Amino acid sequence: MDDLDHRSLGARLGCYHIQEDAPGMVFWHPRGYALYRVLEDYIRGRMRRLGYAEVRTPQLLPRELWERSGHWDKFRDAMFVMGDEDGRRLALKPMSCPCHVQLFNAAPRSWRDLPVRYAEFGACHRNEPSGALLGLMRTRAFEQDDAHVFCRAEDVQHEVARFIDLLGRVYADLGFPDHAVALSTRPALRAGSDESWDWAEARLGAAARDCGVAYDVRPGEGAFYGPKLEFALRDRHGRSWQCGTIQLDCVLPGRLDASYVAADGGRAVPLMIHHAVFGSLGRFIALLLEHHGGALPYWLSPEQVAVAPVARDQQGYARAVLDALAEAGPRAVLYDADETLSRRIVAAHAAAIPVMAILGRREAADRTVTLRERDGAQATLPLAAAAAALAARR
Repeated sequence: MDDLDHRSLGARLGCYHIQEDAPGMVFWHPRGYALYRVLEDYIRGRMRRLGYAEVRTPQLLPRELWERSGHWDKFRDAMFVMGDEDGRRLALKPMSCPCHVQLFNAAPRSWRDLPVRYAEFGACHRNEPSGALLGLMRTRAFEQDDAHVFCRAEDVQHEVARFIDLLGRVYADLGFPDHAVALSTRPALRAGSDESWDWAEARLGAAARDCGVAYDVRPGEGAFYGPKLEFALRDRHGRSWQCGTIQLDCVLPGRLDASYVAADGGRAVPLMIHHAVFGSLGRFIALLLEHHGGALPYWLSPEQVAVAPVARDQQGYARAVLDALAEAGPRAVLYDADETLSRRIVAAHAAAIPVMAILGRREAADRTVTLRERDGAQATLPLAAAAAALAARR
């Protein structure tokens, strides 16, 4: 394992650990969970602005639901199954899509209500083989940025275009300006008629072309209920990582009795679009750590500013600076251990904190802050101006 492997970086930066007696289960430490929440809050805001309603669905559900949806036949070997004291058969969810159909079905729907858009940080469990587990890249418990759109055929192009635009903006913000796209088509084991697959594959491909997206075709690699577009990022080391996906599903809504009142007054079954920008949040964090070598951009860093008094005489002012930064918004931490300033600078650098706020006798007297960047550049600003500048930084 080299120093740029996310497992080494995660340990060095104090982000998380995985224990031998809980394989594939992640214990997020404060710094790792701070990064997790920054990423979660970022995509939450993006989804909210696009009209998605955030929801939360159960992790433990009747096995019968998975049988009706078809997931039981496809995924039962990877599902954690149990029973309760009343003899009911239950399973931990490996994905959230059947749950979102239950939300759609909970109220009468009209064509005027569509599209209906749900988003969830879905907590999922899959009983992966122990030999396949790999740090954050493959675990048995994880959260996905699940989203589902219930819509009509005429909505598909618009919904796909919205997702592709979202995905491009998000990946660019995170340091991945380019991505490759593949259209994965019908697998040998699948649900639905050949006619519905013909239509779904053609419609998804046309929607991508309408957005100016060129793609390769991967025969047989679609989901069992529909074709999908898959988006692969290339990291700074030249490696390709499949992350985002959007899937067009003509099967699952009908299997789970989803319907709405159409414009002609009859009943119609909605289409269902599944998509995720990150996929597993843990896996995406692993990718970010490796891509950036642990030195995350300022806006993503779990701790953005290390406040370091030069001597004990400045410790009182250092706490005032820490409070001012907390009030303004930057995530700051106090480095006032009883050791030399140079050692504290080295420690902050090892923790990959992008900015140091150095406070000596002059800064304390003048109520200023000297900001030291990763590249060694420095600037001295009044405290209020420093806090405002750091709060506005991306």
